[in-house]
Amino acid sequence: MVDYVVSNRVAIITIGRPESRNAVDGVVATGIEHAVDRLEADPECWAGILAGEGPVFCAGADLRAIASGQAASLRTAKGGFAGFVGRERTKPFIAAVDGPALAGGFEIVLACDLVVASRRASFGLPEVKRSLVASGGGLFRLPRTVGPKVAMELILTGDPITAELAYELGLVNILVDPGEALGAAEALAARIVANAPQAVWASRSVAARAMSEDDATLWHYT
Repeated sequence: MVDYVVSNRVAIITIGRPESRNAVDGVVATGIEHAVDRLEADPECWAGILAGEGPVFCAGADLRAIASGQAASLRTAKGGFAGFVGRERTKPFIAAVDGPALAGGFEIVLACDLVVASRRASFGLPEVKRSLVASGGGLFRLPRTVGPKVAMELILTGDPITAELAYELGLVNILVDPGEALGAAEALAARIVANAPQAVWASRSVAARAMSEDDATLWHYT
């Protein structure tokens, strides 16, 4: 369900449930957590890429698993939803998005440090359309990323946005043609791992806290 391949000091982690739109079930959540554990423990692997197999990045939670009473399995102790959105980690992650990233799938993207997306990607938190509340970090990460007014519109309407608009809003770092997201993510990762790993990880640690902690606290990390 979750594939793990290392190439040029970069771990490529792929959700492999295309028949279910890469929806997160217990196996996927555990698989992603174990993949992040493996990356974090490997001194020769310096960054990660998170991708989805097929035409959808991730449609969010597997509603069939929830309906069958397995909702708790979609979260892990260390990572929260999908074994990832709440995970404390050292190494940077790039989301390679080559299709829709919706609901929990979008929250996985928001938990990554950088985003590469193709023009067939889309992003949204449609939970309100289903009488649900997004609970994987999207309600606070999205305002930090695109600003409070735009985020509020997306959250309250549940409407998705195109990859082009996401790029204009600063949600997407690199916009590419369909089928090129993973390759572009690997190229971006190569630029990162060309640098000193300890410096990258320490810099990421401070930058990741920049929107949630004050300057006085952040000075202690530099």
